[in-house]
Amino acid sequence: MPLDRLSFRGLRNLEAFEMAPGPHINLISGANGSGKTSLLEGIHLLGMARSFRTQKLKSLIVHEGDEMTLHGRLAGDPPVPLGVRRRRDTQELEVRIGGERAERLAQLAEALPLQLINPDAFRLLEGAPAARREFLDWGVFHAERDFLDAWKRARRALKHRNALLRHDRIDVASIRVWERELAHWSEHLDGLREAYMRRFLPVFEETLSALLPLPDLRLRYSRGWDRQRALLDVFESGRDTDRQMGFTQQGPQRADLRIRVGRHPAVEVLSRGQQKLVVSALKLAQGRLLEQLSGRTCLYLIDDLPAELDGHHRQIFCQWLEQLRCQVFITSVDREALADVWQPGTDVTASQLAGGRLHPE
Repeated sequence: MPLDRLSFRGLRNLEAFEMAPGPHINLISGANGSGKTSLLEGIHLLGMARSFRTQKLKSLIVHEGDEMTLHGRLAGDPPVPLGVRRRRDTQELEVRIGGERAERLAQLAEALPLQLINPDAFRLLEGAPAARREFLDWGVFHAERDFLDAWKRARRALKHRNALLRHDRIDVASIRVWERELAHWSEHLDGLREAYMRRFLPVFEETLSALLPLPDLRLRYSRGWDRQRALLDVFESGRDTDRQMGFTQQGPQRADLRIRVGRHPAVEVLSRGQQKLVVSALKLAQGRLLEQLSGRTCLYLIDDLPAELDGHHRQIFCQWLEQLRCQVFITSVDREALADVWQPGTDVTASQLAGGRLHPE
């Protein structure tokens, strides 16, 4: 469901505003420092309960302000209000869905699935495996009902095993209990990830071929331990080495997505523009698969879409956004760079930010 109302107050340099976003393409233009990325950050906070710019949510509150309140409303029958509030004098983020206090932050992600395409998205190619695991697990979370429980149980068992590894003397009986628990939930988690990747790969390949044909590009899931061995055996044989290191070296916490062109990592071969299209294909494919599996659409936040893309590829990218028929928020410094990329009849709602103030066009 798209957002049909937004109301932000006390967020960074943005003046308090209310807006009625369009159900499809929402284009926000403005000079550098005008607040475009902050607006996207606020929507991201509504859907993920966290910022994509900082872990310190207090820094999102306007200077000398007491609190930040963000409200949105999901269109539907009945509509569903969402709210996030953070006071400067507390550490707690207050989250409400449908007027009720949310018991789990994951409820926001369930209510408002969203994808972010911004400069940080390049981490999917050039960053550490953690960014790629987060990307993968977003898809599995929305596709498999029991993913979150399996992920939490595996993480809990891993925490206990690591704590025992750091003891002066290991209680073998105790560590074996947690190794069995960790192996069980890790293999279940791996099965969910593999099942998702089997469904994701053909959608990704189709999306990428339309944006940027790269027949030599390969995407492969690596589970984080030797495929020829049971994980419990890996724990047993590696216990002494793990103890020396002070942590568990193999397991689902080391899973990764390997993205290569021929024999080389994609980041070493592709230009910056090509990298952006590969990352975009990954994100768009997740939204397409979400709709195929559940009938729900994904909301996209795209910061500075024209950057690194020539006019031809901008148009191809925007045509894909049109075909998805989902809600999109796009920022751009140059409004004219996206003036001629839409098909006639496409629903485009344009706004301009200047000095922190939002002005509908």
